[in-house]
Amino acid sequence: MSDEEVDEVPRTYSGALLAAIAVALLLGIGGLIWSYTLSGKLTTQAQELADAKAANVKLDAQLRETDERLNVATDELKTSLGLTQKQLDSRAQELQAREVREEAASARLATEQKQTAQQVTAVSSAVTDVKTDVGGVKTDVAKTQSDLATAVAQLTSMRGDLDGHSTLIARNAQELEVLRHKGDRNYYEFTLVKGQRKPVGTVSLELKKADAKHSKYTLVVYADDKEYEKKDKNLNEPLQFYAGKDPALFEIVVNNVSAKNTVTGYLSSPKGAPVPAATGQ
Repeated sequence: MSDEEVDEVPRTYSGALLAAIAVALLLGIGGLIWSYTLSGKLTTQAQELADAKAANVKLDAQLRETDERLNVATDELKTSLGLTQKQLDSRAQELQAREVREEAASARLATEQKQTAQQVTAVSSAVTDVKTDVGGVKTDVAKTQSDLATAVAQLTSMRGDLDGHSTLIARNAQELEVLRHKGDRNYYEFTLVKGQRKPVGTVSLELKKADAKHSKYTLVVYADDKEYEKKDKNLNEPLQFYAGKDPALFEIVVNNVSAKNTVTGYLSSPKGAPVPAATGQ
């Protein structure tokens, strides 16, 4: 073996060793770099994990807060819904009560309208009845006037004792009532007792004698401070005299002479003659 060959062997080992050392260094450096990188990643992941945990805690807090708010909102909504339901129930009751009132008002209005219609019908019927009654009254008045005219025509006309003046006389209460309805004179009924002076109308009368057997009598008339004796007069004979400021014709008719010295009859005066405040009988 030559010296050159001996020198070449260590060089080969030395190169391999260096290469190995270089590889080891590279591996070590690579390991360090990988370790550093891994450590950085782990640190980053740990930080991210910590951040995630913090975020989870925060999210959990927010979730609880949201739940609380949701619960509060739910309670408020329940309360609001409860109030709304109460309001709806109250409104429904009001509407029902209003409907009942309106139905009652409608029924009352219908009743009042029916009553009004009945009243109108009754009034119309009453007006018709009144018209009928008026027609009947007119007929009755016409009949009464006709009956009165007939009754007046049936009255006795006699001449008075003063100047032969004819006049209608009443011989009883019924005929006297006819004369009253005729309406052209005033009439005052009287009963005279012998020896007593009695005011009749605006004059006074005194019975002096009563002869029931012969139906004759004698009386005195007191008027305007004057005396008029009517002697031995007959039943239903008109006894006439004038009296008053503006002398008017008065008439006396005796319808009955009794045995008890009394006579009954009536005094008539014109409508324009004075009327006493109280009429003597």
